[in-house]
Amino acid sequence: MNLNLEAGADANREYKDSVFTLLFGTDEAAVELSNTVLGTNYGPDTKVEFTTIKNVLCKGRFNDLSFVLDGKLVVLIEHQSTVNQNMPLRMLLYIAEIYNRLFEDEDLYSQKMFSIPRPEFIVLYNGIEDMPDKLVLKLSDMFKDVKEIGNPANLELTVTVYNINKGRNPEMAKRSPTLDGYATFIFMVQENKKTMSFKDAVKNAVLECIKQNILKTFLQKHKREVIGMLLHEWKLEEAVAVAKREAKEDGRREQAIQFARKMKNKGFSLNDIAEMTELSIDDILRL
Repeated sequence: MNLNLEAGADANREYKDSVFTLLFGTDEAAVELSNTVLGTNYGPDTKVEFTTIKNVLCKGRFNDLSFVLDGKLVVLIEHQSTVNQNMPLRMLLYIAEIYNRLFEDEDLYSQKMFSIPRPEFIVLYNGIEDMPDKLVLKLSDMFKDVKEIGNPANLELTVTVYNINKGRNPEMAKRSPTLDGYATFIFMVQENKKTMSFKDAVKNAVLECIKQNILKTFLQKHKREVIGMLLHEWKLEEAVAVAKREAKEDGRREQAIQFARKMKNKGFSLNDIAEMTELSIDDILRL
């Protein structure tokens, strides 16, 4: 079952979902993934209710994958190529929205308590930066007064991050052929990128995985979507990287301008100021 948590009009799937979401967006794959990361033993006929959120709170945020298993467990899983230390807060927003949608018809002010599925918060990491096999992030670590003695946190949320890169957490790979296949596919893409364009790297990895019977059925069925999704994700990552570099450069330039202004006020020559700050003479004259 798929609970509609869409806020707004549908968007092109290639630009909203990811390969990870598409791969694990079936009942069978969700149960397999949950059993792998949580150590549960749900059977293949387990009732699965997808609650993946799109455009949380209408602010453009959305999570990768969430679902309720047998009405007892709500699992939120994020897939990331970089570890986000703010993930506990993001997960808090996600679970609040999911509970709001699941129980919007319940009377929260009635005296009788009703039961809700227990949440589990998981991040699966497969970036290029080194990271331990397992990392735990806590919401309480984000509180401003967390180090003050005698002021314990009244709210806690724990996120477990697993490194799913090829060769890491091998016991998880053994439990989930799908997760192992995904890690292998991404590894092939990363290796191909070293010697070819990103588009060729993805295409080559798709063909090679099909040849080696790795995610064969999935890749044969969704070849075009997979290539489109990864290319879109890559373009987004490149855009973010450029924006960060530009912001950093803008910050350095502003610092240089402030330093040059002080040197100019103290009577340093234009040439000395230019040499020290790497600003042009024209820039310094305009100060």
